[in-house]
Amino acid sequence: MNIPPKLLLDELVQSETVAREDANRYEVTSLQKNLPIQEYLYQFTNISRTAILKALAKIQKTAFVDLTASPIDPQAVGYIPESIARKYKIIPYKFDPKDDVIYLGTTEPFNTEIIDFLEKKTGKRIVLSLADSDEIIKSIAMAYTQGLSPEVKDALKEYKSESATNTLEKIDASIHEAPIAKIVSTILEFSIKSRASDIHIEPMEAKTQVRYRIDGILQEKLSLPKSIHEALISRIKILSGMKIDEKRVPQDGRFTFQLADDIVDLRVSSLPTVHGEKIVMRLLKKTGGIPSLSDLGLMGPQLKDLEEAITKPYGIILVTGPTGSGKTTTLYSVLSRLNKPSVNIVTLEDPVEYQMPGINQVQINPQAGLTFATGLRAFLRQDPNIILVGEIRDTETTQLAIQAALTGHLVFSTLHTNDSATAIPRLVDLGAETFLVASVLNAVMAQRICRKICPNCKVQYEAPAAVQQNIKEVLGPLLPAIYANGKPMMLFKGQGCGECNNTGYLGRIAIFEVLKITSVINRMIIQQSPAKDIENQGKKEGLIVMKQDGYLKVLDGITTIEEVLRVAEVE
Repeated sequence: MNIPPKLLLDELVQSETVAREDANRYEVTSLQKNLPIQEYLYQFTNISRTAILKALAKIQKTAFVDLTASPIDPQAVGYIPESIARKYKIIPYKFDPKDDVIYLGTTEPFNTEIIDFLEKKTGKRIVLSLADSDEIIKSIAMAYTQGLSPEVKDALKEYKSESATNTLEKIDASIHEAPIAKIVSTILEFSIKSRASDIHIEPMEAKTQVRYRIDGILQEKLSLPKSIHEALISRIKILSGMKIDEKRVPQDGRFTFQLADDIVDLRVSSLPTVHGEKIVMRLLKKTGGIPSLSDLGLMGPQLKDLEEAITKPYGIILVTGPTGSGKTTTLYSVLSRLNKPSVNIVTLEDPVEYQMPGINQVQINPQAGLTFATGLRAFLRQDPNIILVGEIRDTETTQLAIQAALTGHLVFSTLHTNDSATAIPRLVDLGAETFLVASVLNAVMAQRICRKICPNCKVQYEAPAAVQQNIKEVLGPLLPAIYANGKPMMLFKGQGCGECNNTGYLGRIAIFEVLKITSVINRMIIQQSPAKDIENQGKKEGLIVMKQDGYLKVLDGITTIEEVLRVAEVE
């Protein structure tokens, strides 16, 4: 269907995807190039294909499916042969057993011939949704030849034929059946191949969804029939050493899984929900080693400031940020750098995430009375040089950490604060005396994790004027000299490919701010100056804040401005 350029551009303006002046320019230029407006927008603008297709679907008054965000249902795939999917360029992505409907993604949502043909062939009702043609081809390849769907589809067929009526008596027997074991194994294998950090197995009203956290973002990858949920959860609980008959309270467990040379330790947590038990598995790779500080993204003056702080013989170094911001990984990188036979390093963690040779690692056990505070008190009798306390979360731990630093130990720990400067009043809130904080604090580092642009589909584009202005304002004197004379800023983004699962991102890097505790900041701590004043003084003395570090990495083509704003916009 040919859409008039003005109609599509008006819809994009209305949805605030495009500015009116840009829309007018696109309309003129597409006519000059003699290109349909849709093709022109794909080729010559930075507008995502998803936004363009959403606008088209709205104009055509039809449904739209984003195949990059929608998991492929193996049941739906089972009804449509691969040859038909390829011939008609359609992808079955969802099956609704309640209404007996198969949902398909297509470039022709009004093709009644396909609907009639498939309804006769499958005996089900067919609903078509507009989808991106490139994503349909990629989804067909994934659904029929690789990834999760084919193995799970075969296992489901096997499971159904063996236990057509899934009674409570049969659930216990089915836990040990090959199909359920195969589905669990496939879910775990896919997590390792896709570099996932967490797996969520969640019961819904009519299905069970499997989501993976890949590069920090949750992505739904698989949809399973509700009938196998109990057996699936029970299988994981057996592997994790949990009680399978206890479904009313949360439980924790762990097990190890190996795929080729990759050995993964899985921490498993179960939670009763209204639709059944939910399982979350955290993956901790035992293989692959600990990254260096430069691999994490520390560079230039920030790396120099941190290196200065960690080479001091005593004091406290804090790493701050929300849960999942990579604080533990950074601390392990520091410890691996300091780890040598002449140094006694002890760590107190909850839980021990990486096992490091040559370091004495202790896991807290509150039930047995081993807390951060009691463990830290015991550590002082173990003749340590360096102490890592997983988290400072109460007055007793705060005071003991300061005491350890005052008596000649180098102490590392984490705090949950938004930036480096606010860690100082947070320590005072936790009962630390300001003059003691001033005397023992070496440095505070805040961090967040951004996704890196996929190198396989990386493309360059000129940043819009508003973005260029924003970068100049944020960076100020840190702006590279090359842009000072008005040279346009060329930024990078990932178009999406098979390697990055069509996200445009592959891997992660951290953005940092390292607040060095200087003599001036020392006096400000004693005077209890506000965190903002301490930050401003830090900037005068060379502090690069997280957002600035992120923008420098954007200009270097490492990440995108959208990623930096997603994780570092804390004002």
